[in-house]
Amino acid sequence: MPGRRLSRLGEQFRRELSLKIRYSVRDPDVGPVTITGVDVTEDLWLARVFVQLQGSSDEQEKTLSALGRAAPYLRSVLGRELRIRRMPELRFQRDDSIEAGQRIEAILQDVLPPPQGVGEDAPDDATARPGAADPEPGTDEP
Repeated sequence: MPGRRLSRLGEQFRRELSLKIRYSVRDPDVGPVTITGVDVTEDLWLARVFVQLQGSSDEQEKTLSALGRAAPYLRSVLGRELRIRRMPELRFQRDDSIEAGQRIEAILQDVLPPPQGVGEDAPDDATARPGAADPEPGTDEP
């Protein structure tokens, strides 16, 4: 049962943090952010917030740093609104799972042969049947 409660709490944190970061955080260094998930420890001491960042690597670093600075503010706002006994410390981490999946997909495309489609390399009707293109010996057909 604790796993289900923690996953529900993490999902609630994800929804609320998305709204608070978009509308409440006024730091100009916070760029476009997508929160992909929140993992909450069993003792409610820590919540790892996984974010997908956009922009160049410098902009991503600035955004991640700005989110770290905004974490105490977000923690206090969420603690007041959600009314839970212990509001976990928020730690923002870059979510590289999508890039890892794309990298694996590219490797697989390099290694595996391309899929054969139905109409791509299928032989014509004339060459599909042996001897269909050649007339019978002794007939006058060209």
